[in-house]
Amino acid sequence: MKEADYNNENIDDTDEIYMGFAEVYDDFMDNIPYDKWHEYLHKLLLKYGIETGLIADLACGTGTMTHLLAGDGYDMIGIDMSEEMLARAHQKCPDNVLLLKQDIRELDLYGSVAAFVCICDGMNYILDIDDIYKIFMRVGTFLDIGGVFIFDMKTRYFYENVLGASTFAENRDNASLFWENEFNADTCINEYMLTIYNLVDDENYLFERFDELHRQKAYSIDEIKTCADKAGFNCIDVYEAFSEESPKDNSERIYFILQRI
Repeated sequence: MKEADYNNENIDDTDEIYMGFAEVYDDFMDNIPYDKWHEYLHKLLLKYGIETGLIADLACGTGTMTHLLAGDGYDMIGIDMSEEMLARAHQKCPDNVLLLKQDIRELDLYGSVAAFVCICDGMNYILDIDDIYKIFMRVGTFLDIGGVFIFDMKTRYFYENVLGASTFAENRDNASLFWENEFNADTCINEYMLTIYNLVDDENYLFERFDELHRQKAYSIDEIKTCADKAGFNCIDVYEAFSEESPKDNSERIYFILQRI
C-alpha cells in the first residue's frame, strides 16, 4: 500500500500522487467529456495559428489528450512526472508520440515546439507562484517565437462553492473510490484525500488499498497574468472554459492563452 503523509502540511507531495490512482484513473474519469475538451482545445490551437508542428502536452497523465491531438496530425510529446500514468499513456498513444518522465518545473527538451498545452488541472497542482514562474520560464525556453501556451485552471469559486468540504464515493466493477475534500480559504489550497480499493485477485475477491493526498491551488487571473508578464509572455486571452467569453465570478474553470514574444 502506498500512503501519502496526510499530516505534514508542508510536504511537497507531487511525486507521491497518481500511483495507486493511476491504475483506476481512466475508469473514474469516464465522466469527463474528453471529446468536447479536445474539440475546444483544437479550435483554440487553430485560432492562434498552430495548424501543424510539434506540441508538448504537460502533465499529460494517461495520455488521452495527447492521443487525440496526435489524431489531428500534430507531432506530440507527452510529459508527466508519474511513471504509472505514463505507463498507461504508452498503451494509449501511437508509437510516434514521445513520452517523457519529467517534473514540468524542470522541463528540458531537445529543441523547440510550436505550442505547449496543459489541460485538466495540471497547473493547479503547482502550489507556489514562484514555481508557476519557473514553469513559464522553462516553457519560454523551448517555445517557438510566436508560439502559444494554452492551459486551464480551476477557480477559487469551484473549490470553495462547488467542491467545498464534501465527501464523495464511487464504485466501478473492479474498484471503489472515496474522496474527502477540504478547501482552505486562507491559503487557497484545496486538499482531497483519495482512498482507492482496486481489485487485484478476481478469484479470491482480493482488493488492494491505496491512499493519496492531492493538493491543488486556486490562483487569481491577475496573479497568473503578472507572473506571465514577468516571464516574458503576452497573455493574449483568458476565457471561461469551452467558450470565448470573459470569465465570470462563478466560472468554475478558465483557460489562459500565453504567447511568446
